[in-house]
Amino acid sequence: MLTGKLSRRRRAYITVMRALMWVSIALTAALVLFLIAYIAVKGIPNITWELLSTEPSYLKGRIGILPDILNTLYIVLATLVIVVPLGVGAAIYLTEYASNRRIVGAVEYAAETLSGIPSIIYGLVGMLFFCQFMGLKTSIIAGALTLAIMNLPTIMRTTQESLKTVPQSYREGAFGLGAGKWRVIRTVVLPGCVDGVITGCILSVGRILGESAALLFTAGFAHILNGVFEGLASPGATLTVALYVYAKEQGEFEVAFAIAAILMALTLLINLAASAVGRYFDRRKSL
Repeated sequence: MLTGKLSRRRRAYITVMRALMWVSIALTAALVLFLIAYIAVKGIPNITWELLSTEPSYLKGRIGILPDILNTLYIVLATLVIVVPLGVGAAIYLTEYASNRRIVGAVEYAAETLSGIPSIIYGLVGMLFFCQFMGLKTSIIAGALTLAIMNLPTIMRTTQESLKTVPQSYREGAFGLGAGKWRVIRTVVLPGCVDGVITGCILSVGRILGESAALLFTAGFAHILNGVFEGLASPGATLTVALYVYAKEQGEFEVAFAIAAILMALTLLINLAASAVGRYFDRRKSL
C-alpha cells in the first residue's frame, strides 16, 4: 500500500516536472521567435540598396550605412589579427609547456575574471590607456585593441579545451618517432584541435559584432567612408554603435531597425557557421 502511494507520488512529481520543463522550453522558444519576427517585420522593409551602398549626407537628407559596414569589417579583422595569435599562443603554453600548476590556475582564473567584467569598464580602460596614454586617440585600432582584451579569454579557453581533447597517445607516438616538442605541437596537436580554434574565432566575431559600449569610448561614432589603413587610424562607428546613434541620438528608428535586422541575420549566420564547422570536423575525425 505504502509502495503504491510512493509510486503515485513519484509519477505525479515526474509529470509536474516534465510539464514545467515543456513550459520553460515553450516560453524560451516563443521569446526568441517573437524577437526575430518583430525585428524582421520592423527592419527588413527598411533595408534598401541605397541604405547599404551609400554614406550619409545630411545636406542631401540621405542616410547610408556603408561606412558603418566597412568599419565593422575593419574592426573584426583587426581584432582577430591581434587576439588569435595571443589566445592560441597562451593556450599552447598553458597546456603543453607550463609545468607549474599554480601559474596555470592563476592565469585561468584571471581569464575567467576577464570574461565576466562588464564591457563598459573595458571601454573606460581602453579610452584611458589606448586613446590617451598611448596616443592612439579615438580610432578603430584603439577599439580593436580593447576588443582583443575582451575576447582573449574566449579564444584561450576554447583552444585549451580543444588541445585537451587530443589523445596523449598521439603526442607519445610522435615523440617516439623522434619529433621535437614544437614539431609535435605543430604537426600533430594543432591539426587535431583546429575545430576548437575556428569555433572560438567564430564566437569572438559574434561578440565583436554585438559590442557597442566599449566602442563608444574607444572607436567613436563617426559615419565617414575611409580606406583600410586610413580607417584604422580614424574614428568610426560600427553597426551596433550606428544603431545606438540613429535610435537614441537622431530618432531614426526605421534605420535602427534595419541595422538590427542586419545584425540579427549576421548573428544567425555566425551561429550556423559555428555549428557547420563543428559537424565538418566531427565527420573528418570519424573517417
